Amino acid sequence: MVTGADGLLGSAITKATSPFRRADRQVLGFGSKELDITDESAVNDTIGSGDVVINCAAYTSVDAAETEADKAFAVNAVGPGLLARACAKKEARLLHISTAYVFDGAASRPWETWSPTNPLSVYGRSKLAGEEASRAALPEARIVRTMWLYSGTDRDFPAALVRRCSRGEHVAVVTDQIASPTYVDDLVSALFDLVAHPNPPRLLHATGGGAASKYRFARAIIESAGLDAGLLRPCRTSEFRDAAARPRNAVLSKASWTDCGLPPLPHWRDGLRRALGAALPDVRP
Repeated sequence: MVTGADGLLGSAITKATSPFRRADRQVLGFGSKELDITDESAVNDTIGSGDVVINCAAYTSVDAAETEADKAFAVNAVGPGLLARACAKKEARLLHISTAYVFDGAASRPWETWSPTNPLSVYGRSKLAGEEASRAALPEARIVRTMWLYSGTDRDFPAALVRRCSRGEHVAVVTDQIASPTYVDDLVSALFDLVAHPNPPRLLHATGGGAASKYRFARAIIESAGLDAGLLRPCRTSEFRDAAARPRNAVLSKASWTDCGLPPLPHWRDGLRRALGAALPDVRP
């Protein structure tokens, strides 16, 4: 069972060829209209005994959350707690998706699962509260933090960037925010591996291999699309007037993932090559 099935990750999971699809098991996706995870009765009625629940439902508007804290905490904190309580009652498994925004970005090395959290934004605080609510209601819940998730289609960063540069627009991109871009199809495969693992850690980090600044990522996108990288203007975060602060270093250590025997996700450049190879014909204006 997948919540948030109308979002980037949730839709990718429901569309994927899951090793768990068989005659007696179905992969069911519920978008926000089909299942409001903040509605306790609806959650209890939807989760069945023995289900595996992957919670991809989230409030993801980082800047808007600064003025919509109630909405952000309802979806990102209250909802996961309700899912976890229902899973505990039904003896179901819960896999909850979180983010590197639970960290402040001040460290100079990748963040470990045991690194102290210190979110800078309402969004980050709401996601951390969701982790805590899930863990409190269902200690066996698995929490997976990821970062810079993309598909190369629709309205995500690579697709939007290709569209703008295809029109000859100049785009400013920050050089001082660093993370590991993660191709959504690679994360989906990784989550299937996690579900099949007999006893994985309860908190894991899963991102594409390597790391890059947002500018370096953008340049790789534009060069892969055969466009003029000169249309990109490197800049600093301070030049933008974003409502919410972002962690400068949002690189997550992969040790928690690989140390338990799970296969590492492919390097972000490999993921980007495959994403754009499939998406470019559809994203150009």
